[in-house]
Amino acid sequence: MKTTGLRRSPAWLPVVWCLTRLLLLLFVLKVYVFPGPDVTSDVHVIYQGWYGVLSSGTFPLNDVTWQYPPAAALAILSPGLLPFLDYATAFFVLICVTDAAVLALMTWAGRRPGRSLRGAWVWVIGVPLLGPTVYARYDVMVTAVAMAALLAGARHPRAMGALAAFGALLKVWPAMLLLAARRRSAWGAALVTGIAVTGVFALAMPGAFAFLTFQRDRGTEVESLGALVFHVARHFGWQGEVKLNYGSIEFLGPYVSEVSTGALFLTGAAFGWLVLWRLLARRFEEHTLTDAAFVAVLMFTTTSRVISPQYMVWLVGLAAVCLYHPGSRMRLPVLLVLVASFVTVLEFPFYFGSVVASDGLGLTLLFLRNGLLVAASLIAARALWKATVPGIAPAPVPPRPARAGETPVSP
Repeated sequence: MKTTGLRRSPAWLPVVWCLTRLLLLLFVLKVYVFPGPDVTSDVHVIYQGWYGVLSSGTFPLNDVTWQYPPAAALAILSPGLLPFLDYATAFFVLICVTDAAVLALMTWAGRRPGRSLRGAWVWVIGVPLLGPTVYARYDVMVTAVAMAALLAGARHPRAMGALAAFGALLKVWPAMLLLAARRRSAWGAALVTGIAVTGVFALAMPGAFAFLTFQRDRGTEVESLGALVFHVARHFGWQGEVKLNYGSIEFLGPYVSEVSTGALFLTGAAFGWLVLWRLLARRFEEHTLTDAAFVAVLMFTTTSRVISPQYMVWLVGLAAVCLYHPGSRMRLPVLLVLVASFVTVLEFPFYFGSVVASDGLGLTLLFLRNGLLVAASLIAARALWKATVPGIAPAPVPPRPARAGETPVSP
């Protein structure tokens, strides 16, 4: 991605941001209709329904689609801050405001000495590549918290730990930001924040941890890596079905549980690799914290039983913070993630009917998008390992003893 000319004039950042975000708002507000399924139904129906339940002081205990940690209630309730707008419009406006705040943060940080505006450009370009879905979910809010945590980084470890913990209570995955944190104060702040926020929700609202059961019972979502098995198998007589299950379109039928278990195994293997890396890593640079967080979230997203389109905004956000550091080793994986983001908007919502039908176009898009994520994961993991884990030097060859009458040779 070449932005040399644009980087010389940072004024282009807000211009491009305004144009692309105006287009996103026009889509979610239905001024223009984006092809494919209505991506705003989650806000109009599900989020607004949860808002009514949460406003009464309890979590949606009888709704299996509630699969989020307790602090997610804050995101769902946030449109109440704009009582002069209807719920959905207020939600879209708040997402746009959060998006603008991320741009301001990345621009301010990128103009500091030794930093780069490439990260801001990744955010400005990457978000609209995902289409209107990105404004119709609360993941932009979560990603903003995670990005702020990483930008706090080494200078403010306590702030980083507190933000990572709060982000984890919004949607779990920001807990992985602490993977490469080396200061105990970051972990301590995360622990204190996590206990405090969790305690408040546990005491104030019943059902704060019901999401754990609902997550456990999920199957294999049609856009995931494991789902490719069934997309192909349907052409060879597999007798399963595709239907709405636990809030997403999933495969149900023979061998689904085995494939879901296989996905969990891959996730476990990724976690094991990350633990091994953390134990062996010795060379830590300023950007290692962000690179490691990007690799961890990328690996867990790729191996997950569910790869919803909005998950890609997590990767775009972390990719942006990676390239804010000029020394980051993640440039090629970031490019692959941006390309995968564009393919994602093609498979959902543009050609989602083809994906659900497992036809040639749907299979091509899924193989391409998931293949890009697999390639990005492998390349990123290799780059992180090479940059931080010292190689094993070969054992020195002992000098050959000098023969009689021969001058010894110095090693």
